Amino acid sequence: MAVPIFTHPDMIRHATGVGHPERPGRLTAVLDALADAGLDHDRRAAVEAEVADLERVHPAAYVRTVLDASPEEGMRSLDADTVLSPGSVRAARLAAGAVIDAVRSVAAGDLTRAFCAVRPPGHHAEPDRAMGFCLFSSVAVAARAAQAAGLTRVAVIDFDVHHGNGTQAAFEADPTLFLGSIHQMPLYPGTGAASETGVGNVVNVPVAPHAARESWRASFQGGLMPALETFAPDLILISSGFDAHRRDPLAHQSLEAEDFAWATRAVAEVARRVCGGRIVSSLEGGYDLEGLGRSAVAHVHALGEE
Repeated sequence: MAVPIFTHPDMIRHATGVGHPERPGRLTAVLDALADAGLDHDRRAAVEAEVADLERVHPAAYVRTVLDASPEEGMRSLDADTVLSPGSVRAARLAAGAVIDAVRSVAAGDLTRAFCAVRPPGHHAEPDRAMGFCLFSSVAVAARAAQAAGLTRVAVIDFDVHHGNGTQAAFEADPTLFLGSIHQMPLYPGTGAASETGVGNVVNVPVAPHAARESWRASFQGGLMPALETFAPDLILISSGFDAHRRDPLAHQSLEAEDFAWATRAVAEVARRVCGGRIVSSLEGGYDLEGLGRSAVAHVHALGEE
């Protein structure tokens, strides 16, 4: 099947400064790689997330603080890693809006699969705190939008190399939501121990630095997929970070592009059994442009397999 790509060129206008790893070229690399592979024939323009949608996860005061922090010129730091330029807030609202658009299309029965090529990423943004390059918790916001659209039980599988602390903070008290995360530990942000289980709806699978690809696959398959299937979601969201690639400068893992395709197929197998194949994937990390582009292509190609 053709997988629609939800994106918007204005996300490139989120400027982070010279040397910052979450740079505009990341989105360009993904979109160019998808185009070169012939996987972008159905590209859809995202619209900004409404404030009311952001407030499904983030308190109104936090949303207003971020919106008001947008500089008219120059740059403003929210923490040591997270910066705003004049285009940043629109980019973050477009990133969340892309995932919301995709899940609403799936909930309406218009689509079964979608990939959201977005930046900034979102899975580190806690309900009341921007961090780790992230302003709004896009996938968590989209999960709530999916529930509002009638998909009652929503699961997130996060294979970004960093733990999705923001998604966990948004989900951990609600048994209608599920988070399964595989991530390097120790590593930023320092959360994601196996003992962090929410109300039984969170499964964290830490892997050691320099873990072998075969070990990572065994942890993913054995640690996450049975719990995902038992949860039996109506929709699966993927926080698709590609920074566990062996080339990535921010972590120490050994994966190749084909490992992300393998993981995508594993999720798709569960999706076919429990939720009619419904999957929406959203880009998170990945900071080596070559590894990022190759991995995104492998992931989207696998998403489109029947």
